[in-house]
Amino acid sequence: MSMFSDPFSLKSRLRQRCSCGEHESEAAHEAATRCEALGEEGRYKDVVASAVMRALFPNDMQRRGFLKAVGASTAAAAVSTFFPLATATEVFAQTGPLEKTKLKVGFIPITCATPIIMAHPMGFYSKHGLDVEVIKTAGWAVVRDKTINKEYDAAHMLSPMPLAISMGLGSNPVPFATAAIENINGQGITLAMKHKDKTDPKTWKGFKFAIPFEFSMHNYLLRYYLAEHGIDPDTDVQLRVVPPPEMVANLRADNIDGFLAPDNVCQRAIYDGAGFLHVLSKEMWDGHPCCSFAASKEFITTHPNSYAALLRAIVDATGYASKSENRKAIAEAIAPAAYLNQPQIVLEQALTGTYADGKGAIKKDPKRVDFDPFPWESFAVWMLTQMKRWGQVKGDVDYAKIAKEVFLATDAAKVMKQMGLTPPATTSKSFSVMGKVFDPAKPEDYANSFAIKRS
Repeated sequence: MSMFSDPFSLKSRLRQRCSCGEHESEAAHEAATRCEALGEEGRYKDVVASAVMRALFPNDMQRRGFLKAVGASTAAAAVSTFFPLATATEVFAQTGPLEKTKLKVGFIPITCATPIIMAHPMGFYSKHGLDVEVIKTAGWAVVRDKTINKEYDAAHMLSPMPLAISMGLGSNPVPFATAAIENINGQGITLAMKHKDKTDPKTWKGFKFAIPFEFSMHNYLLRYYLAEHGIDPDTDVQLRVVPPPEMVANLRADNIDGFLAPDNVCQRAIYDGAGFLHVLSKEMWDGHPCCSFAASKEFITTHPNSYAALLRAIVDATGYASKSENRKAIAEAIAPAAYLNQPQIVLEQALTGTYADGKGAIKKDPKRVDFDPFPWESFAVWMLTQMKRWGQVKGDVDYAKIAKEVFLATDAAKVMKQMGLTPPATTSKSFSVMGKVFDPAKPEDYANSFAIKRS
């Protein structure tokens, strides 16, 4: 995640290098540390100053030439003489009164919910004027139902869930939104130790696998992986819905042969000696989304200021979690029973990417899990193609319309800009899943291109 750089620095660039959402420059990475040092008021000043400098100098070379000619301090003073930066900053920093400050947010105890969870013990909610109770919940259906019934104001959800809820799949249709992505990557296929000699998926016929929910990236990625190896996930194996906290016990009891689950569940199986890591989900699709911060459209429209404050807190926490140097402190903060109830070493291995694989090796992958809040509409389109592929959705699908209505990329970009972050310049992008390129402009062709499918 790149932050707005110092607008009066020759090293920084105020426009993105490309439209794919990557960091604009090394200075953008360094700006993250700078923003922390500035504090909230300083960040607001930078956001306003950046906007003014972009307006004055649309061409970045012109801005650099101006700064070289007069110097940073003279430039700042000159701009301030004809544009009241201090006054504009005060106006920008003001937000409407919060409709409610006491909020309830449900979560499942997995590392995918890291920003939502850590925002409580590490003070991100209170920083944004909120008193949030984060509530550990037993399973995804319970999270869904409690959020629909307004027992929760918002929730940690699997990223396909708001799509399914909005479309009436598995529940009555209720307009829901994915406001932010919680994590990217951070999952893996774990097999029972007795299968250490069965590393070829073609040998998995008859296996029983656990997934956390029907409408989950875990379900779609596992089905994709199996099908790419010639295994029909509906006829050659059994897929069972098991809450993530119960997966390791089921693996140990020989009720299942493996699972595709969040990294901390995979790592706990290794820690307990019950299983080994077969493959990381990022090896299937590097940068894939998993979980999300979600809310009903009703909550968003009836509590716009509270919702905005909540989203700012989540995005703020996500930015903190995206930095590798913060991962050990986060592991310590979310390990207690009220949150993940896991040994800290298990969470450290999952979050830092230095981990035992259960086969005797120590692996290092700092991007095993990462955190990026932007809810790409193309992520939603891909999920819809898999819902269509496996028969969860019948008939024609208006992919672009549903994606835009549910994945609030434009709103997220607005909030990120307000906070001094640099969102992607577009809301859609192409990517590859197991070597196959996905073009979000041609979703129906993609859904029909697979040899193994239900539709």
